[in-house]
Amino acid sequence: MDQLLEFITNHLILSGLFAGLLVALIYTTVANQLSSLKELSTHETTLLMNKQDAIIFDIRPVAEFKKGHILGSKQIKTELVSKGDFTPLEKSKDKPIIVVCAMGMTSKRTASQMLKAGFENVMTLKGGIGAWQGANLPVTK
Repeated sequence: MDQLLEFITNHLILSGLFAGLLVALIYTTVANQLSSLKELSTHETTLLMNKQDAIIFDIRPVAEFKKGHILGSKQIKTELVSKGDFTPLEKSKDKPIIVVCAMGMTSKRTASQMLKAGFENVMTLKGGIGAWQGANLPVTK
């Protein structure tokens, strides 16, 4: 214990960085566990698509969407996403919805907006289309 205290006092910056990273790790872990938004793996996504007819909404820009997207996914216009206007999607409210972006980060914000707008069964693809392609799952152009 004495050696630990001596190390900390001799290396304040290093110890501070470690403490900061530890707090950030704990915060993100707890926040993900308590979040009402569920992140799906590629396997869970394919199961939901095949068994419950989940709808895939891709929020990437049109140019990226045209380069390759999940088979059957629908592209949501960037203007609608930025405004939080999901009225064109109202007819899909009762089905499971999976929001996909490039890396899985911006889809969380959009999915949260959809939950606030009254969509009940909204999830995100963990890792986005990058994870989908990394798992060698099919994409279409």
